[in-house]
Amino acid sequence: MDTPETRITRHVDTSAWSPWLPATPGFDHLVVETPGLHTHVATVGEGEPVVLLHGFPQHWWQWRTVAPAIAARGYRAICPDLRGAGWTVADDPRVERETRLRDLLALFDVLDIERAHLVSHDMGAITAMQLTYDHPERVRSAVQLSVPPAFMKFSPKVARGFRHLPPFIWHRPGASLRGVFSEAYVAHPLSEATVEAHLAPMRRDDIDGAVRPLTRGMILPEAMRLAGGVYRRRRLTVPTLVVFGRQDHPWAEHLGRICRDPERYADRIEFAYVDDAAHFITDDAPTAVADLAIDWLARAA
Repeated sequence: MDTPETRITRHVDTSAWSPWLPATPGFDHLVVETPGLHTHVATVGEGEPVVLLHGFPQHWWQWRTVAPAIAARGYRAICPDLRGAGWTVADDPRVERETRLRDLLALFDVLDIERAHLVSHDMGAITAMQLTYDHPERVRSAVQLSVPPAFMKFSPKVARGFRHLPPFIWHRPGASLRGVFSEAYVAHPLSEATVEAHLAPMRRDDIDGAVRPLTRGMILPEAMRLAGGVYRRRRLTVPTLVVFGRQDHPWAEHLGRICRDPERYADRIEFAYVDDAAHFITDDAPTAVADLAIDWLARAA
């Protein structure tokens, strides 16, 4: 039920939004208001909820192909723009390690989601991992894209997998992020229109200004916990599928090395690989991602 501090505006007309919202037929757009946050949510389908958490520097539109495919199998696909991304507006620019986790829990409550399946990519996987470890009762199953499980063991072999972070840590307002969609991270060059759609919200000062807080306030503190083995001392109880593109270097070739003996740390976890795909796997191979997710949702349930 809505309260003075929480409200859902349904069937939002996005035609006047600035920057422009990528046109994607079939999606309904909501604005969910919780204390200090106005979250844009794109949804498609009806049924058991599947919440899809985008990566960086992306937003709900990352799931433009994956979400409708999941919805076609009888699920409600829910794609929020997380704090600091897309068309979501935050009253306070500060970001701490669990800020997005608290945002997600508040969103679940307003949307009356008791439990959901999770599909996450890149930076969105951080929030997904926090939810699966700290609130497993809210998660039915999880599909994690392009990010190793939290119980990974750091190795010099994967050090260059973090080469993208320094520019984010020292991001200057107005600096281009087009380099993240270079051939180092995609198997197939993205069209100019696709890159422009991913980066459109960066024209907003608050979204551009969120790059540093997200990196420094959330990613680095969580990375320190991962490096310190915090999650290797905990148990992952949510059934989880970890998916990588074969061309996602150096992670794909070393995943077995850094995730040895997964049964020691997880009740049920599987690994899958997608040929002809790299880090931005939902752009390189959206149909393969959707098929893997749909299969896992059915098997893990």
